Amino acid sequence: MTGTLSGPFRADHVGSLLRPPRLQKARDKALRKNITKEALRKIEDESIAEVAQMQENAGLMGITDGELRREYWHLDFLTEIGGVEFEEGNLPLHWHRHDGVELEWVPPEVKITGRLKRTHPIQVKDFEYLKSTTSRTAKVCIPSPSMMIVQGGEKVIDRSIYKDPEQFFDDLAKVYAEEIEDLGKAGCKYLQLDDTFLAFLCDEKIGAAFGRSNEDTQKMARISAKLINDAIKNRPKDMKVCIHLCRGNYQSSWLSEGGYEPVAEILLSEIGVDGYFLEYDDERSGDFKPMRFLPKGKIAVLGLVTSKTADLEPKDMLKRRIDEASKIVPLEQLAISPQCGFSSTSEGNVISPEGQFQKLMHCVQVAKDVWGRLDA
Repeated sequence: MTGTLSGPFRADHVGSLLRPPRLQKARDKALRKNITKEALRKIEDESIAEVAQMQENAGLMGITDGELRREYWHLDFLTEIGGVEFEEGNLPLHWHRHDGVELEWVPPEVKITGRLKRTHPIQVKDFEYLKSTTSRTAKVCIPSPSMMIVQGGEKVIDRSIYKDPEQFFDDLAKVYAEEIEDLGKAGCKYLQLDDTFLAFLCDEKIGAAFGRSNEDTQKMARISAKLINDAIKNRPKDMKVCIHLCRGNYQSSWLSEGGYEPVAEILLSEIGVDGYFLEYDDERSGDFKPMRFLPKGKIAVLGLVTSKTADLEPKDMLKRRIDEASKIVPLEQLAISPQCGFSSTSEGNVISPEGQFQKLMHCVQVAKDVWGRLDA
């Protein structure tokens, strides 16, 4: 198998990886201006080469940079868009962990300061470096354009800048389309859009917390679907695009719950991606029935292996769950992965690097047992 393959693969992963301690120390020094940006980037490069090798050692075919250059999985990308800044948030969110620990965290928020535009390539240089570190498929993970509206739907739009919300969405889709075009020219064949917005729509409590209690779930899901479709419609023919739905991943804690049924038909039938990374590591995500809307030719990557704890799920249990899902979606349209990344923020989940490696290798071993191969 070579790097010319595009995903998703039978054993895959969502993207973010634990930050090596050396990199964390370097980033702290850079924040205090004790080392230069160039020195930090050199350490990032070295760390990314190491985690690329780790992923290959685990048997994965899709290799990410672990999001090691980012503080947050979404804001570092979004704030590179012209007209976007981030500011301190004012909405405390209550996060829950499997061990009963409750966390309160106020995430930063985006602020629109002008018309959106792409002033420079955002991820292209990082992709080119990642591609140079592996002979396998370099996978790029970026936040879904829907993340620009996750803090309150259309209310995030400054009406003094955008009188018509449609123009805001058009500008945002154009920024993404330009970035995706340049990624394609650089050789990217596998792109993942990370999205909490559509998953949050499945949880009425989260909708109320974000001020969406009176908004129609279907309307917001269709706004998101059109935005994503407009962003990816001109992607290169050899580029596969997937979307990952996340219910929150902060230091091994989660934020929302609820099955996919409220958005399933729009998500699976109306968004023109090639595959879906769906959280299914516990009962919070509901059952597999919503997958009945998955069209032929698309892949559902089942996030059956949790990234939040080090405990390895029994292989027989994972195989039973894949078999259960195959009653609704043919086995050839399924794959397996962890339900989310291991470090959506730089702090990382409560798991060791060895535990992370074992989780990734576990997915590969189960995939080989079930499908006999890793390419889908």
